[in-house]
Amino acid sequence: MNTLAARKNIAACLLLLLALALTTPGCKTSPPNSVATQDVRKWERDIAAFESSDRTNTPPKNPIVFVGSSSIVKWKTLAEDFPGLPVINRGFGGSELADSVKLADRIVIPYAPRQVVVYAGGNDLNAHKPAEIVYGDFVALMQELHAALPHARLAYIASAPNHARWKRVEQVKRLNFLAEKYCRRHGIDFINVFPLMLGPDGQPKPDIYVADGLHMNAKGYAIWKQAVAPYLKKD
Repeated sequence: MNTLAARKNIAACLLLLLALALTTPGCKTSPPNSVATQDVRKWERDIAAFESSDRTNTPPKNPIVFVGSSSIVKWKTLAEDFPGLPVINRGFGGSELADSVKLADRIVIPYAPRQVVVYAGGNDLNAHKPAEIVYGDFVALMQELHAALPHARLAYIASAPNHARWKRVEQVKRLNFLAEKYCRRHGIDFINVFPLMLGPDGQPKPDIYVADGLHMNAKGYAIWKQAVAPYLKKD
């Protein structure tokens, strides 16, 4: 069996398990996820760099930690956009939700944050993980953070639309739908940037992305700043 066929079979089995979990009366089983099989060794240099920086630059106490993929990494104006708030950027480009689950004990939990803001999921979908499996990874991350940081406020920035991956937009919508329902049930802030990034034609706004059609420019981050600001915990 070739690799693609094997991946399809695994995805089909996971989706079947999800369907059974969601339809069995009284079943409280968490949705299937890919955390157990996620190999995070490729991120060791990035994570070690964070840890090295913390040894020479003492991080603020009771901070707001932003974690996730390249859209967090490239938010270079994070501290400027939220002046007076102790924000820490712990994005690592190309990462998936399952990576953050397995690395939370190194890049989030040690800071004892007042709040954690997560943006990830797009890379997962682009790697052809079904939205239901990515949702399972999202749930695993929220559960991990809540268990370790029961008093921290949690927020999730919805998976964003973009030109480069528009063919995956239905999966993006599905992930956002599932994540928003979970957030509402569990008191997690769901920051829905998706509609804010679309033009009147229902397509991603053409002027808020850099040349790759995937990452945002200053105009895109201005949208995020306005969307995120009301959810940040002041103290």
